[in-house]
Amino acid sequence: MQTSESAAAFRQTRRVVFALALASFVLSFVHRTAPAAIAGELVRAFAINATTLGTLAATYFYVYTILQIPVGVLADTVGPRKLLSGGALVAGTGSLVFALAPSWEIAAAGRTLVGVGVAVAFIAILKVSAIWFEGRRFATLNGWTMFAGNLGAVAAGAPLAWVVTWASWRSVFVALGMLSFALAAATWWRVRDRPQDLGFAPVHAPPPAAAAPLNWKCALRDVLANPGTWPGFFVNAGIGGSYLAFAGLWAVPYFEQVHHQSRVTAAEHASSMLLGVAFGSVAIGALSDRLRSRVGVMRVCTLLYVLSWLPWLLHAAWPLSATLAWCFLMGLVVPGFTLTWTVAKEVNLPAHSGMATAVVNVGIFLGTGLLQPLAGWLLDRGRAAGDVAFAWDQALLLLAGAAAFGALMSFVVRARPRP
Repeated sequence: MQTSESAAAFRQTRRVVFALALASFVLSFVHRTAPAAIAGELVRAFAINATTLGTLAATYFYVYTILQIPVGVLADTVGPRKLLSGGALVAGTGSLVFALAPSWEIAAAGRTLVGVGVAVAFIAILKVSAIWFEGRRFATLNGWTMFAGNLGAVAAGAPLAWVVTWASWRSVFVALGMLSFALAAATWWRVRDRPQDLGFAPVHAPPPAAAAPLNWKCALRDVLANPGTWPGFFVNAGIGGSYLAFAGLWAVPYFEQVHHQSRVTAAEHASSMLLGVAFGSVAIGALSDRLRSRVGVMRVCTLLYVLSWLPWLLHAAWPLSATLAWCFLMGLVVPGFTLTWTVAKEVNLPAHSGMATAVVNVGIFLGTGLLQPLAGWLLDRGRAAGDVAFAWDQALLLLAGAAAFGALMSFVVRARPRP
């Protein structure tokens, strides 16, 4: 039986473990959305067109896509401590390579390394949440995780756009590299994979076969063969992919070129959307836990997100305050797709939680990695034909169509009833 002192020590320890894992996740969001704020600088620094810019930004998502399932396997086998520490070291190295790159090809290599390093953060923090906290708090913790991550994305929006008006974007990424190295050291020092590693009692009673090592190949096969795993993958590809393709790259150029705003004002729109996602993540996660509903909340939110594209598609001539407010509302309903992670965990065995969430998470980054350069190609084609406005219409229609596909797939998602 735990004494009050040991219970307090446990709560304090798991806060530290969660906070350090969360710091890696926040840093991954900074890297994820930074290209939107410095898109103009990247075009000028490397003399590239929109398609190449989309490819440069998407290299992060390509490697993220490839690594999600291996990271899920590693989360369930080697544990989050090694993943987070090693990932921070790789991300720091990639950030320095990106900052010092003389050409876009070297910059792409640096961004690829960043993607490798931060690809571990999300699955690792889900594993920390699953092991260190009670199951009934999982969706709420996911909400707070996304809240913090999107605050990092907000920092990479308008604040970063303002910083690069007086400091080099290269200096910013050197600083991010140094921060990653410091985080790697702190994580190795304080994070542990399980409460038992520090002498605490486990939060969850181990299953009878817990003493046997996990056969990851069989576990992954079971996750992939589970029909309940896959609908969330497609929800994430459409909803998460369109959201990150827009907020993470094309939102700032869109508001600059179509709404004729300054870069800082355009970046404020991207930040407003990201801020909406941050608050929506907390609200939707808590609402889902309170209502004991995953699928219903997900469907309502994804449908509202699809409708939120209409003002941009219909060329709404709104004042600045209205467009900022709409971006916030647009972001507020985006996190409905994050409930796919909770569903994936609940429809698979607890020991397979890392792999299950990794599989559905692949959809987000595969969708983004495809949509960012595709939108850039549509923009380049339209500009070559001399019709920039039509080019933007096509790019936005592509993103809105992907969102509609994701919302449609939410009606295929099925979740087990909560106990």
